[in-house]
Amino acid sequence: MRRNTLIACLAATVALFHAGPEAPLGLAGDAYAQDEQKQKTRRVPTMTEATYKKLAEVQEFMDLKDYDGAIGVLDEMMERSRRYNGNEIGQIFNMYAFAYYSKDDLPRAIESYERVLAQGDEITEGLELTTLDNLSKFYFMEENYKESLRYTQLWMERLGDPAPGAYVFLGQVYYQLDQYPDAINAFEKAVALAQERGLEVKENWWATLRYLYFEREDWDNVLRVLEILVRDFPKREYWLQLAGTYGQQGFEKKLMYAYEAAHVAGYVNGERDIINYVGLMLQEQVPYRAAMRMQEAVTDEVVEPTSRNLQQLGQAYQMSQETDKAIPVYEAAGAEAEDGEILGRLAALYLENDDFEKCANAAERALDKGGLHNELSNKVIFGQCEFNRDRLTAARRIFTDVRSEARREKNRSVEQIAARWITYIDSEIRRRRQLEEAI
Repeated sequence: MRRNTLIACLAATVALFHAGPEAPLGLAGDAYAQDEQKQKTRRVPTMTEATYKKLAEVQEFMDLKDYDGAIGVLDEMMERSRRYNGNEIGQIFNMYAFAYYSKDDLPRAIESYERVLAQGDEITEGLELTTLDNLSKFYFMEENYKESLRYTQLWMERLGDPAPGAYVFLGQVYYQLDQYPDAINAFEKAVALAQERGLEVKENWWATLRYLYFEREDWDNVLRVLEILVRDFPKREYWLQLAGTYGQQGFEKKLMYAYEAAHVAGYVNGERDIINYVGLMLQEQVPYRAAMRMQEAVTDEVVEPTSRNLQQLGQAYQMSQETDKAIPVYEAAGAEAEDGEILGRLAALYLENDDFEKCANAAERALDKGGLHNELSNKVIFGQCEFNRDRLTAARRIFTDVRSEARREKNRSVEQIAARWITYIDSEIRRRRQLEEAI
């Protein structure tokens, strides 16, 4: 997951976690309503009936979405601010914050909430908690993550027993501050709390943990989280990431099983995915299944029949001992190939099928194109095909060249093979002369 993608994910989570400030006269929010009864009751100054009526007037403007009208009434109230106690001032600035938030003026909303907190113990505990909560989110939205962290920690401390979502948000703030170990601890705490309380552990919690562990190269935990993701939230990206991490860590069998499961689930359906899957099956010595999957993909036009892809298909058929199927595939691949490697393999297949003329032709074309991984081996095949075509002189010339090149390259084994063929060809030439003389 790229960093900017994760930031967008975090922003979406903030929007879900916090839909806006509390209603002006509201107390505790949903994030801590379950703990409200556990809180101590704080004795605060009483709101007068006159203040309540003025705030109700503000609320009417709010209901009509006339936020400027609401702010106008609040401004009038603050002109007589000396008559209000701390509780009343706190409620006035709470309503200011709501109005400014509704006008997308976050800086003034933040300033208003700061004024709410400035009233200290004269505001209700519920209003204090709501304000701390909102300030933590608003500072986050303003990308002031240090202040967001400070208010989040204060809110959670006051709350006493936060819900899992609070730790999720705390983890997001730590992430933005590049404090990855603290972010991981917060997300793991959220998961543990949710599981302990029988609540849902959301997909994006696990996805964020996966990213954080990946950034720290903690592969054991990356695998642990990915295994949970494919189990509880099966998606193509999770299966392929799991397979890739298995491969990176050298768990070849698990890599194969992951690809197999992803294939059964229908997630291995793109060209690159299929080519990787086929290559893995060849590596794990299941070539027939590899050939069938690749052939199906080529037939369905999911995989383009390029020289490279056809070469892989031909290799799968060849390893499956399906020579008759491998030959036409290699022929098609060799026609488009830039080097002679595929033609060299094709020559070996023709030799295996006793089609010596085509073998010699393919081997010669392979040498002309060049780029062979093992040119000497191709020349040995070329010489064998010429010999079996009864072209003894041509075959001897080829093996003589092979012997000379192998000697220069200090390739003792190929030099010996060429020498034995030369000896055999010479003896065959003598035998034939003797037969002719006898006749």
